[in-house]
Amino acid sequence: MVVVLIIGMAAYVVSISVDAILPGERLNSSVRSLGGILQGTRSDAIARNIELWVEYDLEEERYRIVTPFRAGGGSLIVSDEDDDQRVKLPWNTLEQGVEIASVVTAGVEYTDGQVFVRFDPLGMASDHSVILTQPAFENFFTIEVLALTGLIRFHDGVFIREAPDDSDFN
Repeated sequence: MVVVLIIGMAAYVVSISVDAILPGERLNSSVRSLGGILQGTRSDAIARNIELWVEYDLEEERYRIVTPFRAGGGSLIVSDEDDDQRVKLPWNTLEQGVEIASVVTAGVEYTDGQVFVRFDPLGMASDHSVILTQPAFENFFTIEVLALTGLIRFHDGVFIREAPDDSDFN
């Protein structure tokens, strides 16, 4: 009877530890997934010598890659008139309990709707930051994409780079 009691208490302690670890791992997993998509999109834009976009859907907590390719084949789409004919990859969703708090691009913060960011063949990208959150645990993490190089930086917590103004160049 004592052995069963000890095994039961050990199982209880292990289950509490796993529940405490999972929330942090869900945020980390979402950060890694989104960071991988952003890096892959930049690499594909360079390798294929085309512009690619990442679309963030802030209402549904998801994101996807949008290409300039025409669905069903054919020539590349170069204008926004045929936007509905573009090949759009399937949506990627965030882990359970993780949300997109906001996307900041060109100094403007978006908290709802859809936001598109661009990656070009030279490796540059739309300057933007994506702030992911776990509201239940008040955890935040920022993924920043630098405009000139398209490189990605990760910041624990909320990080928004201040836009330069004229006084920075005096």
